[in-house]
Amino acid sequence: MQFKPLLSRLFELASRLIRRYPGTIALFGFCSGVASFLLVERHAGLAKVVALVMLVSWLWLVLESSLRRSLQRWFGWQVPPPLLRYATQMVHQESLFFIIPFFVITTTWNSGQALFTGLLGVAALISLIDPLYYRWLAPRRWLYLGFHTLTLFAVLLTALPIILHLSTPQSYQLALAVAVLLALPSLSGLFPRWSWRNVPGIVLLAVALGGAGWLGRTWVPPATLWLTDVAVTMSLDDRQRKPGQGLRQLNSAELKANGLYAYTAINAPRGLKERIYHEWLHNGRQVDRIALDISGGREAGYRAWTHKRNFPAEAAGRWRVRVVTEAGQMIGMLRFQVTDQGPARSAGSTQVRMGQAPGEAP
Repeated sequence: MQFKPLLSRLFELASRLIRRYPGTIALFGFCSGVASFLLVERHAGLAKVVALVMLVSWLWLVLESSLRRSLQRWFGWQVPPPLLRYATQMVHQESLFFIIPFFVITTTWNSGQALFTGLLGVAALISLIDPLYYRWLAPRRWLYLGFHTLTLFAVLLTALPIILHLSTPQSYQLALAVAVLLALPSLSGLFPRWSWRNVPGIVLLAVALGGAGWLGRTWVPPATLWLTDVAVTMSLDDRQRKPGQGLRQLNSAELKANGLYAYTAINAPRGLKERIYHEWLHNGRQVDRIALDISGGREAGYRAWTHKRNFPAEAAGRWRVRVVTEAGQMIGMLRFQVTDQGPARSAGSTQVRMGQAPGEAP
């Protein structure tokens, strides 16, 4: 039996099945995306494989038209257009449902990060609903390319730290550069007619897009870093690396007598080394920024803390400890209140199993 007729029949069979049961594509994309996330979470060794498969599928998507023409020219194989359309939709679905659980976990929901994660949720919904995807999104070429670029940007933010062990700032810079390059066809679609005179305008729009992406990085959650445990406490067991009673309110006298620990346990991919910061803010004004180096791969999270002893004379008010990456992306936030008088109020005890490396403020 010749290989070419067999492949042609398989293509035709796949096209007929997809046309008859279009909902199976959406179901498969959803299930495979969520299953990939669960595999990465439960089996760290599979993380690179799953993330690499995601990137390879995107490479195929970018080169799809060239590969299709090459197959037809070299082997005479013509891939049916419906099969290509559904394969593209499936890659979008699988990618979005792979990355969204990461972003849902890492998003600080009372910040601007909720908008970015919400946008990914809307994109995932559009990819699942065929009338929206094919009748509203696909015909609008510039919008479709923007959808494509957003999805790839989020996939790169998730996959690069896992595959290449790039730090969060490095991953963000590379993902943003790729996204801006892929956005060029979409930006050119904003001009009614193509002309070389449009090139400076497209370049300026690309620069503006890249600048906006960099300035807005605080609104993008760090996809592979999230807090597994936090505590604001007046004591910490160095030997067991375990915080004392968590607090949400204390008075100025207690604060100045004992100082305060900000304790965080951060989940990160195996092999990743990252510098993070604890930023201490009093009534919205930053008063300390302390660096901590963490390493990934521990199931319960890498435990690190800062111990602040020097507080202003007027310490009463709202305090926050922002946990951020070197690029300024927020991993999470701890909050507590300092009063002029009154007893300390507990926020509940914490329990942590692993840890390393304290940091201290003078």
